[in-house]
Amino acid sequence: MGAADQLQEDPPVGIPGSEGVQVFKLKLLTLVLMLKNAFFFQAGVGVSANTFLLFFLIFRIFTDCWLKPTDLITCHLAFIHLVMLLCAVHFLSSDLFESLNFQNDFKCKALFYLTRVMRGLSICNTCLLSMLQAITISPSTSWLARFKHKFANYIVHVLFFYWSLNLSSSSILILHTVALSNMTQTNLLKVGKYCSLSPMNSIIRGLVFILSLSQSVFFVGMMLLSSTYMVILLLKHQKRSQHLHSTNLSLRAFAEKRATQTILLLVSCFVFMYLVDIMISSSLTMLWAYNPIILDIQNIVANLYATVCPLIQISSDKRIIYFLKKYTTKIPSMLIRV
Repeated sequence: MGAADQLQEDPPVGIPGSEGVQVFKLKLLTLVLMLKNAFFFQAGVGVSANTFLLFFLIFRIFTDCWLKPTDLITCHLAFIHLVMLLCAVHFLSSDLFESLNFQNDFKCKALFYLTRVMRGLSICNTCLLSMLQAITISPSTSWLARFKHKFANYIVHVLFFYWSLNLSSSSILILHTVALSNMTQTNLLKVGKYCSLSPMNSIIRGLVFILSLSQSVFFVGMMLLSSTYMVILLLKHQKRSQHLHSTNLSLRAFAEKRATQTILLLVSCFVFMYLVDIMISSSLTMLWAYNPIILDIQNIVANLYATVCPLIQISSDKRIIYFLKKYTTKIPSMLIRV
């Protein structure tokens, strides 16, 4: 049963006559279609941006002798967001979903589990990006300075730990994710057009909610702490530059300042979008209620960061800007030769 069918089941209270009911249903159906089209447009932009960023950074990692400490994390984050958006598109597109030649239960379990794992990894990697930048710009007198060279050597180990953490913490959802066509129960919580969550024991549901919330609060809290520290350092640097009137000092610190501002913007976007998403998803889960319009809005909000993140990173990376300018200027001359 799709979102449009769900809307047609219960007529609105307070609208007399069949004409009023039909008009109300038509308006709701139009709203659902608009939300879905908006999401597919957003997903198209996000998939394109993340694919470009991913391949550009892979090329730089294998060919460039000088890399930024954050390049590996940014590359990993682009891959995570690409998979997240593709999974979300599969959930909302009936053609893509039905084209997979697997049992519906397996498709639901795999896609929903992968979506939850990717969202958890997105939180962890954004937190790691923020912490690494805070360590990078910390002054030599700070206690964080001792981690500047050590931290970069353990990034791969931290990424493996993040994968293990999220794969294990989301594993219980595999048992409770089912296809709607395979279940006749009415107390299912829909998480997509064809997928739903079967009822959990209240104790298990509470434990899952507390564990996922505590994990999110920890990483978001670390993001906010590192972001606050970076803001304080930027303010101190600005005051010191004004007192010294040193152009050289400003030029040396410009690259780090620009990178820090980019990561602060990423963290701000992530925290805002994540808080909105967690309020919607928590209310739906705790109330065990379903509304197709709210679910579509949640899909847009939950995947908005995956679209915005690569666009911010592309626009703030001088290497990418130089690459685009270099090859876009060559395209007209190449076309003329052809």
